[in-house]
Amino acid sequence: MEKLKLHSPDLTQENIAKLAELFPSCVTEIKDEGGRKKDEKGGGNSSLRYAIDFDQLRQELATAIVEGPQERYQLNWPGKREALLTANAPIAKTLRPCREESVNFETTQNLFIEGDNLDALKLLQETYLNKVKMIYIDPPYNTGSDFIYEDDFAEDTEAYFQRSNQKDEAGNRIVANTEANGRFHSDWMSMIYSRLRLARNLLRDDGVLLVSIGPEEVKNLLGVLGEIFGEDNRISILTWEKGRKNDSTFFSESAEYMLAFAKNKATLSSLGKWRERKGRIDAILEKYQDMKTRFGADHSTIEIEMRKFYAGLEEDDSAKKLAHFYRSDDRGLFFGADISSASTSIPDYEIIHPVSKKPVKKPSRGWGATEPVMLERIKNDEVLFGSDESTIPLKKSYLYEVDSIVKTPVFYKDGRAASGILKSLFGDVIFNNPKDHLVLADCISYCLQGTKDAIVLDFFAGSSSTAHAVIEMNAADAGNRRFIMVQIPEILDVQSATSPAAKQTIQRAMKFLQANGMPFTIAEISKERIRRAGQKFKAENALTAPGLDIGFRVLKIDSSNMKDVYYAPDAVQQGDLLAQVDNIRADRTPEDLLFQVLLDWGVDLALPITTETIAGKQVFFVDSNALAACFESGINEDFVKALAARHPLRAVFRDAGFGSDSVKINIEQIFKLISPTTEVKSI
Repeated sequence: MEKLKLHSPDLTQENIAKLAELFPSCVTEIKDEGGRKKDEKGGGNSSLRYAIDFDQLRQELATAIVEGPQERYQLNWPGKREALLTANAPIAKTLRPCREESVNFETTQNLFIEGDNLDALKLLQETYLNKVKMIYIDPPYNTGSDFIYEDDFAEDTEAYFQRSNQKDEAGNRIVANTEANGRFHSDWMSMIYSRLRLARNLLRDDGVLLVSIGPEEVKNLLGVLGEIFGEDNRISILTWEKGRKNDSTFFSESAEYMLAFAKNKATLSSLGKWRERKGRIDAILEKYQDMKTRFGADHSTIEIEMRKFYAGLEEDDSAKKLAHFYRSDDRGLFFGADISSASTSIPDYEIIHPVSKKPVKKPSRGWGATEPVMLERIKNDEVLFGSDESTIPLKKSYLYEVDSIVKTPVFYKDGRAASGILKSLFGDVIFNNPKDHLVLADCISYCLQGTKDAIVLDFFAGSSSTAHAVIEMNAADAGNRRFIMVQIPEILDVQSATSPAAKQTIQRAMKFLQANGMPFTIAEISKERIRRAGQKFKAENALTAPGLDIGFRVLKIDSSNMKDVYYAPDAVQQGDLLAQVDNIRADRTPEDLLFQVLLDWGVDLALPITTETIAGKQVFFVDSNALAACFESGINEDFVKALAARHPLRAVFRDAGFGSDSVKINIEQIFKLISPTTEVKSI
């Protein structure tokens, strides 16, 4: 029993808890200055207590690197502060739609973002803040030869802001993190640290993060995730056993790992336990339902037929393991379970047989419930009596009570099934050791626990195994799960191959891309896989999942649509003033501008978009009337009145598009008069 505290609340600890919700990485452990003290439960001593790492908090709120000498428990490496600065620094970039590479651009809810995932995560912060149910990533493993993303460190926010607005050789490049690099682990950790910090913001409170990783960095990744998400939010460490490797010196190095963390474990737990259906239980229930339809409440006949059903199953059929569930009553299938107790703490009492009216035989270990509870079970027909008092009663254990089990944290898949499916899609082996989308679909489904309309994000998309898995899940249960894939257009390079098999695979992939007139990048392979897998599922599930979304909008990361002067007016010379009348880059389309508006306004990038002509001007309407945008020139009051009559929730115009200064001045008054709820802005 917990004791009353008998003292006022510890406001310092409450404040620490509040800060921990905003900045979990700023909570650390320090030695108690007052010496050893009782822990919170009053049992045992401790010299440590939770405190705020003020140096880390200062870094969270600073635009330059902050140093701090205080000794404390922490995960540290060279470049960590630079990685934090990089994660927090803003960028001046945008997402440009690419209709020609998209599938079902007008109707799809899925996104494929091409570009550096660090930029992508920053661009998605407002639009998908707290909206993603699950993130799965398979980042590059730190093997000494894999390519990883290189970020720019050690510059203040303003310098980063200016540089990010320019397309130069420093942007979106990748480098090999070889063992010759003195910061072998540090560079990898800095790369993953900044991205995971941004990713956490996108997760819902009941969201889940699943990260695949090899043995090289599993220890360090656990530390990074523990700092970003909090150790209390760790769910499990899963092992993906992909087959024995006989060339290993000691143990077979064939396993990979998946680290599972929750955004808020308490919130996730409140939704219920994670379970999966046991064996082929659906086949048993289908048979039982057929028996109920044929025989109604004749439970004796149903029991006979269920025994015949189990007897007719193959010996290796998993449903045969549930053959003891053959008895039937109005609640369903059940078997007679042991009714005795595992302890001797329950007082002895007698149970009267309902027919003979005599006390029944008692189990040697006593009854498994107190007398009031047992009498209630008997009243509810939850106890199975024998023909007379000489038989010990049994407790009815129903199939619906044990129809699910907790998933084991070990998976045994060798990837051959995935390779076969991909070969059927492409006609050749163009993937080296592909991630098994069947296993991913199983894991994602388990983590989503029946949710059919969630957003799943993968910002290391690779060949888009995650998108393949999501489409397969939706095809199986007519779900509406959405995916957001992010993949850098990494150039396929034969020289990067680490084995003859990998080299051959890259050569086949390049041959495929050349035959189809595509650039030699992983992003192109990734998009083509989604296209082909989607067509296959659409054809196979036309009747069971007629609304299956197999499309995706391709959005490419690029410099901002705004000219440099928009961000750095002090850099403009007097002779350049006339050239800066229009603040939009010359090569940008109206739809490019629309998507930057969606980003800035935090509007879902997958909402349906239609175009209409009003008073001779092209107008974009997003999600019917959620947003109206016109980027044409010569905007006059008659057009504004016609648009305001549509009562959009938001309206946006090009700053240089107004026909005169008076129109620009009067536009807000026109909306206030005709559509006062419309929010009006210009770019």
